[in-house]
Amino acid sequence: MLGAGGGLGRIRLQRSAFFSGPAYPCPTLLIVSMPDFATRMLHLLRSFPLPDSPLPGSVEVRRSAEDPAVAGIITAFAQKYYRGNGQRVGIFGINPGRFGGGRTGVAFTDPVALTDICGIAHSLPKQRRELSSEFVYQFIAELGGPTPFYEHFFLSSIYPLELTHAGKNYNYYDSPAVIKALWPDMRLSLTEQAEQLHLRRDVAVSLGRRNGEFLRRLNDELGLFDRIEILDHPRFLMQYRRRFLAENVARYVEVLGGLLP
Repeated sequence: MLGAGGGLGRIRLQRSAFFSGPAYPCPTLLIVSMPDFATRMLHLLRSFPLPDSPLPGSVEVRRSAEDPAVAGIITAFAQKYYRGNGQRVGIFGINPGRFGGGRTGVAFTDPVALTDICGIAHSLPKQRRELSSEFVYQFIAELGGPTPFYEHFFLSSIYPLELTHAGKNYNYYDSPAVIKALWPDMRLSLTEQAEQLHLRRDVAVSLGRRNGEFLRRLNDELGLFDRIEILDHPRFLMQYRRRFLAENVARYVEVLGGLLP
């Protein structure tokens, strides 16, 4: 936790500088101010542990935040959109993909959206739009754009590190063996995000039906959120339900808009 690992956001007892006697009497209470949301988020992304041993089936794990260019993007995005300490609703995807959050370090945000919609300059190549990112920024636009959206919501993943197999995207739930190997880390991820980022506890949102099943299982074990809302995954909607794009965007706006304070 931030307080334990980095010394952030905790209350310390320190001996008064004016006291010359034994160390135990009359401690001075020093209140250390709580770091803002952006600082806590950056700490979590940079410190979340890699697995202790290789994953089954030659599944590979990567932390994009270790790349200096990506770390700079994450910092700029967090300082622009995640300022302050307001409580946010956690929206949890599966795990970052190679062409969206895995490339930019920002969940569901491809290089095009990062520049053209979010106003974050970067040197990453602008390739074709990533489907999930394209859908996400359509409903974000309907909710008023990135600034008001990120003031109330935190876009993330149940497992925060990228998973690949043979160079292709891999979901944590694609293999029972990988689920078993990552389950303790997924518990840790969800707990740290809820506690360190002070997310709202009345509700959390899953992007993806199958992902939602695992989010509910984790929440049953951990008791972090009062209820879980489940929405179809953006990539699924863009790949298989694109002709119903307007209706699907409207469904997101209805559910997420209903969670606004």
